[in-house]
Amino acid sequence: MGGLDAGPVVPEDQDFALWEKRVDALMVLTSAKGLFTVDGLRRCVEDMAPEDYENLGYYDRWVSSVNQNLIEAGSYSLEELARKMEQVARRGETYGDCTGS
Repeated sequence: MGGLDAGPVVPEDQDFALWEKRVDALMVLTSAKGLFTVDGLRRCVEDMAPEDYENLGYYDRWVSSVNQNLIEAGSYSLEELARKMEQVARRGETYGDCTGS
């Protein structure tokens, strides 16, 4: 974080979860539409409280940053987001589960 020593990086193959792939696609599509830049994404990640940065995973940080940038761009409001999240929550925990279980 911010140039602090984070220890060794262990490269390994990772099978990304569907939601992680969707976060990446959302970032690519919305930035391509000019809604924010890579610098804007990085700014929001760097502005996180240290405990949030430490407790969130890589894609959790990116989805938080994409969300903040889209709100700042006027794509939707916090109220609209809250309404949509309520609708999604009513679908149930397994909605969209593509694992076949």
